[in-house]
Amino acid sequence: MVKLEQSIDVSKHNDVQLANSTIALGPVKMNVFSFAVDGILIDTGAQSLLPSFRSFFEQADFEQVMLTHFHEDHIGCAAWIKEQRDIPFYIHKDSVERCSKEYIYPKYRQYFWGQSEPFQAQAIGETFQSKNATWDVINTPGHTQDHLAFLNKETGALFTGDLFIQEKTKVILAEENIVDTLQSLRKLLTYDFKDMYCCHAGYIEDGHKEIKNKIDHLEVLQSQIINLHKKGMSVEEITAQLFPRVYPIVETSEGEWSAIHIVKGFVEGSR
Repeated sequence: MVKLEQSIDVSKHNDVQLANSTIALGPVKMNVFSFAVDGILIDTGAQSLLPSFRSFFEQADFEQVMLTHFHEDHIGCAAWIKEQRDIPFYIHKDSVERCSKEYIYPKYRQYFWGQSEPFQAQAIGETFQSKNATWDVINTPGHTQDHLAFLNKETGALFTGDLFIQEKTKVILAEENIVDTLQSLRKLLTYDFKDMYCCHAGYIEDGHKEIKNKIDHLEVLQSQIINLHKKGMSVEEITAQLFPRVYPIVETSEGEWSAIHIVKGFVEGSR
């Protein structure tokens, strides 16, 4: 088995500290970000990346932790942080109980991200307070049903978790709802924000434009899928035509990640 390699890079943009741990398997690289700003930590990275993130967590100034959603690359270091600091953790109300129990992920996800350990979290409200600002908590289901985005109303900084990632979506998880994702992206554009931070892309310049581009891409894709389905093509046939490239993650995940979930979601959403 090829050995996973990881590294850490800590940078700063305005008042936000960005810790980026990169995990590599041969030529394939993935970025995972954790952010510290105004006394809060947003997402904790994966348990497998704790050796990289540890020094950042030890020196960063934060008194509470906000989690965008219950996925192992976002909550993985929470139990370790909880042991080091007696501070509150907050997550969507539907995931509080799951945080307190052992949760087993598929083997390939354990290999990349490690196995998250249980920890105590509290239900987040509609807003929260950091040292110098009030934040809006924005329900943004799609990637997961418990997904949240956080907007600093003082600075206009928006933290989007896994809602954006990149402009052109090629594969998604089986649990994702692409119709909800599209609606959540539209919802974000109704807010007044400046800087945008993504947990896999880091700082994104001109976030409004990038989100609009992603919406446009998904709307075109939605229209193509629905039209092809109306012509009698099956979900499998549409997937083969619109997404001819099969990415390695599809085979590795045994189909948990696949473009077919995009097609299926838009077809089912049109009924």
